[in-house]
Amino acid sequence: MSPDHPSPKPPPGGRPDRRPSNPPQSEPARETPRTITKKELVARIAERTVQTKVVVRDILQMFLDEIIAELGRGNRLEFREFGVFEIKERAARKAHNPRTLEEVSVPAKRVVKFRVGRLMKEKVGDIPEGAALADGSDDYDDDDDDD
Repeated sequence: MSPDHPSPKPPPGGRPDRRPSNPPQSEPARETPRTITKKELVARIAERTVQTKVVVRDILQMFLDEIIAELGRGNRLEFREFGVFEIKERAARKAHNPRTLEEVSVPAKRVVKFRVGRLMKEKVGDIPEGAALADGSDDYDDDDDDD
């Protein structure tokens, strides 16, 4: 080593640190995506549309309220290229309490199902393999169909 860069001293205990000081160049650093809030989306849309944040927030909230209302009526919502929201009926079933192993009845219920559209599938497919999601997982698979 040069006089400007003396050799690193081993840590107490005499064992050198075995971790590399820099990640390998072949693998880019793994960046965790941020969670984007409605407030941030409102600010972006307001800036792009030259509308006030209050107007954009109200419109966005009306849009979300309409989605909830239509799903509550049992209707299917289709947004081309984005995806489809629909209601699915889950049958009643028997399950086990993992703590007591007691058998319990799970009643039938209605759940919201979202099927990804073509454009979203393409954009999500562009995310590099092995990148982490905002929730810390690395599972991009949306095909958890019970159908």
